[in-house]
Amino acid sequence: MGNLSTKTTLPPLQTVSSCKTSKFMGTWFVIGVKPTYFENTCSNAVEKYSLLPDGSDHDVDIDFQYNSAEAITSPLKSLPQKGWIEGPDKADSGEWKVSPFWPVKMPYPIIELDEQSYDYVVIGFPSRQYCWIMSRTPTMKEETYIMLTERLKTRHQYDLDGLRKVPQVWTREEREKRGLTEEEIPDKYLTVKGGTCT
Repeated sequence: MGNLSTKTTLPPLQTVSSCKTSKFMGTWFVIGVKPTYFENTCSNAVEKYSLLPDGSDHDVDIDFQYNSAEAITSPLKSLPQKGWIEGPDKADSGEWKVSPFWPVKMPYPIIELDEQSYDYVVIGFPSRQYCWIMSRTPTMKEETYIMLTERLKTRHQYDLDGLRKVPQVWTREEREKRGLTEEEIPDKYLTVKGGTCT
């Protein structure tokens, strides 16, 4: 996955003051990424978060699926992950840890969040080598994306060299194949040959 070291001379990342776990659950589309090695060419990257019952060995199941290169036509990859919510209140915390595979357990700080509607989120990494900009829909308004990248630089001391936008191209067939619903990807976000579904 690249260099997972958290050692840095930069100050600790500041997480959001509130992230309600139950509201965070559900489907997120990866819009922009400072990538790990398997995300260098990925497209149609989608993460689904599911809260587990109390007493489970971790708190959240994360279903991460993506096309390895071109949207739809390249191989579909899957990387299930486990999440742990840190801090005194598991119902409301911006401090998480995530394991893509044993024994790796990565910091997963939630550093930007639309705290009203939960329409966007940014996940950081202590060394600033990685970040993930995600949205509840396959597209994000350009002004929102620019605002978040500016915050990464000014609030969180990120160098954005290597940041890439993740292509999100969806058809009805691909939506069904990936087990996504019309609520998760409304028809207005679907494309057909020559244009957008209407």
